Amino acid sequence: MLAGSMLSDVRTGLNIRHSLTALLRQSMIGRLAGYDDLNDADRLAVDPVMRQVVDGRAVEKTATSASEMGRFETEVLTSPENLNALMALPGRWIDEVHRKRSMAHVILDMASSVSPTHGSQQGSAYNGYFECTCYHPLFCFNQNGDLERALLRPGNVASAADWRSVLEPVVARYRKLRIRKFFRGDAGFANPELYEFLEAERYFYAIRLPANDIL
Repeated sequence: MLAGSMLSDVRTGLNIRHSLTALLRQSMIGRLAGYDDLNDADRLAVDPVMRQVVDGRAVEKTATSASEMGRFETEVLTSPENLNALMALPGRWIDEVHRKRSMAHVILDMASSVSPTHGSQQGSAYNGYFECTCYHPLFCFNQNGDLERALLRPGNVASAADWRSVLEPVVARYRKLRIRKFFRGDAGFANPELYEFLEAERYFYAIRLPANDIL
């Protein structure tokens, strides 16, 4: 599993039962099955289907307990190296597809979104535009609707905040390809610095201008 192979194992204990790939599988499948938190992790750990999906030692015994899954999600996945690996993961998947299927052009579409929060979650803040307490994540998609890269940001930042950390690695992956390259964004990305970056990388771009008295 590509995702598991990209993660760094920061665990130091001697009683490590499951690989990072197994832990990541259980975390992802649990979310896809509709379990948004770890309240049901102990019950899922003995579920026959979950044990087969997790594989490894889980097939003969059990999958991961709630406590171990909690440490994985709050300590292992949140290490700087693993956060960077997770950000780069969608691009790696897309690159694997492109190795088998050629492309004539790429269209990068950057947009921010709102992820409402409840309670005192770290990094959440009130956003006046969305009128709620939230995170304000930033996404970059391609013309096929595939996620190229994403960044979770505090709720009170501007739409284009930290655009370089999302866009530059994506552009770098396509830099050597001799294809036509396009970028599009809404008025939140009407930024001269972004224009100069796209022009230097030979991208055609369409970015909406903010409303003003002239236009």
